[in-house]
Amino acid sequence: MSDLTKIPCTIVTGFLGAGKTTLVRHLLENAGGRRLAVLVNEFGDLGFDGSFIEGCGIEGCTQEDIVELPNGCLCCTVADDFVPALNTLLNRPNPPEHILIETSGLALPKPLVRAFNWPDIRSRVTVDGVIAVVDGPAVASGAFADDPDALDAQRAADSSVDHENPLEEVFEDQLLCADLIILNKTDQMQGGEKGKVLAEIEGHLPRAVKVIETAHGKVDPKVLLGLGAAAEADLDSRPSHHETADDHDHDDFESVAIPVDPVATPEALVARVERAAEADGVLRIKGFAPVDGKPMRLVVQGVGRRIAHHYDRPWKAGEARDGRMVVIGLKGFDIEAVEAALRAG
Repeated sequence: MSDLTKIPCTIVTGFLGAGKTTLVRHLLENAGGRRLAVLVNEFGDLGFDGSFIEGCGIEGCTQEDIVELPNGCLCCTVADDFVPALNTLLNRPNPPEHILIETSGLALPKPLVRAFNWPDIRSRVTVDGVIAVVDGPAVASGAFADDPDALDAQRAADSSVDHENPLEEVFEDQLLCADLIILNKTDQMQGGEKGKVLAEIEGHLPRAVKVIETAHGKVDPKVLLGLGAAAEADLDSRPSHHETADDHDHDDFESVAIPVDPVATPEALVARVERAAEADGVLRIKGFAPVDGKPMRLVVQGVGRRIAHHYDRPWKAGEARDGRMVVIGLKGFDIEAVEAALRAG
């Protein structure tokens, strides 16, 4: 079967909080009548991004168009989760014309691209392109930047220091696999930060990859879809720290879902999240909660010390108005401190 008869799939990768879900929503909102489906994966037990997409009221996007895999990383669960989920979409009476795959922020894209060569699906789908979304302000702050001189100094001073930085490796692997890089949140960058980040990205790349600057994930779908990369047949040009899923260890990270009581105001919940984010090792906090007297669900998302909130949709009739926050952090982060902060009045 030629690539022209295969259903194209776009893999959207990027670190925690980079704006992947916002980009996917933008594509759905501007589909122009094209049948799109989404396979969304989240690290941890509580699926959040799938419900965030499904509940946003996008015309033409139904529940069956969103397949959510809330527990586990796609690159590690190809046989058990990814291939069956993809086949669910492909076997529909009216299959999608294009599939968007939003990975967890901790996922490595190359093992997932390699999975498209599995016998069950290789004749039916192709990787149209891998899009890496980069959080511009985070990189500008040095969150994922290598410092070889400092590393050498540490090595010389103490040979017992563990120099491996799993966050850096994940970030770099996402860039190395990309056919297109989205430098997001440029509206939050100051002065020469943009040039610094572009240079940082270029320093990771062994080949020419186009970088598009944007804010809020607003990129013309015609630019993102139809790349024709057939990435599964181009693995050799995509080097990786972790060539297979067996090399990829999520023991570096852990997540927890914490119930949250109703709050009097959005600001009250934001204050709790800000306190929780101060705990050592916390990478990302996101979730939703009911606000007293408000018919809409409040969504709060935090990356580092940056916290954003908005109302996303009305609570459904008969739906339990239960608040929940997902916290993702480095292995061993202080969960008790986070719980205390989120539940404090």
